[in-house]
Amino acid sequence: MRRLSLFLLLTLVMSVVVPAQDTDDYVQPQKEKKEPRPLKDRIWFGGGIGLNFGTITAIQIAPLVGYFLDQKKKVSTGVGITYTYFRDNRFVPAYSSNLYGYLLFARYRPISQFYVHGEFLHMNADLYNFQDQLVRIWIPHILLGGGYVQPLGGRSSIYIQVLFDVLQDPNSLFATQPLFSAGVGFGF
Repeated sequence: MRRLSLFLLLTLVMSVVVPAQDTDDYVQPQKEKKEPRPLKDRIWFGGGIGLNFGTITAIQIAPLVGYFLDQKKKVSTGVGITYTYFRDNRFVPAYSSNLYGYLLFARYRPISQFYVHGEFLHMNADLYNFQDQLVRIWIPHILLGGGYVQPLGGRSSIYIQVLFDVLQDPNSLFATQPLFSAGVGFGF
């Protein structure tokens, strides 16, 4: 009986000291609001310039602008334009052409120095048709590959990438060969 009395007394004391439920109204904690990043921290600029002189002359300019989709700057998408002047002096008369186009791309950086790249490139070029007439046509390309980025300091970096044309349009400018490129990025 003594044990039962002690047990009831302890139970009574504990019920007063340690209530099973909080009787105050529950207030859900408010999430800390993140300030949106300024636009200048979400946009990056890059591209490339290509120069080749000699029997074959090629001059290329390809600026692009990208937009970071996430806070960690791992995923980005963007647009660009490209222009190439091409002249081949192996032919008489020399063959020359102006190529231009636009591109839409997406990049994912699994680690800070490497990225996976996918792009739709639409180029306008001179081609000979079946009647040996020079005509301008739009040529689609789907380029997939990756690259390496080396920071230079601040928000600038250099990159080198290799892409493959997986669409393989019959008029593809790249055929089955890989496309190597390098350039400078600001904010990437």
